Amino acid sequence: MWDEKKLLYRVQVHKDADAYATIYDLYIEKIYRFVLFKISNTQEAEDITSDTFLKTWQYLTGKKRTVKSISGLLYKIARNAVIDAYRNKGKNETYSIEHAHALPCKANQDAIEVKQEVDALLISIKRLKQEYQEAVLLRYIEQLSIAEVAEIIGKSNASVRVLLHRAIKKLQSIHEE
Repeated sequence: MWDEKKLLYRVQVHKDADAYATIYDLYIEKIYRFVLFKISNTQEAEDITSDTFLKTWQYLTGKKRTVKSISGLLYKIARNAVIDAYRNKGKNETYSIEHAHALPCKANQDAIEVKQEVDALLISIKRLKQEYQEAVLLRYIEQLSIAEVAEIIGKSNASVRVLLHRAIKKLQSIHEE
C-alpha cells in the first residue's frame, strides 16, 4: 500500500492523477460521512464531497505549499465547503437523524440494541452546539488525532482537549435527562 507522504509528493511534484486517485479511494467515504453528518441532504453532501476533492487537487497541484497531513487538508476543505453551503442556504442545519442508517459503519448494524444506541447518541450529539459537534465527530467518529482536529477547526491542541472535555460533559448531562 502506498504511503500517504509518497502519494502527496507524487501529486504535488508530478501532478500524478493515479496517486491522487489512491488518496481519493482512501478518504472518499470518510469525507462523505463527515459532510453528510452536517448536511442532511444526500445529493448536496455528494456535491460538497466532490467539490472538496476537486479543490484539494487544485490546491495540491497549484503553488508549491507545505501540507502536513492530507487528511487534515481534506477535512479542512470539506469543513469550509460545509460552512459555505450554510451561508448560501441561509440556514444552519446539521445531520438529519432519519438518514442515520445511510452512514457506513463497521459495527454490526443488524443488532437492534446497537442501532438504538447509535440513534440515541446521534440525537444527543445533534443537541450539542456546533463546535462541540465538530470536535466529537472528528475525534471519536472519524478517529483523528487531537493535532489533526486542532488543525481542521483552527484551534490549539489544548483548546481542542478542553472543547472535547466540555462536549463529553454536556453529552453526559443530555444522556442523564
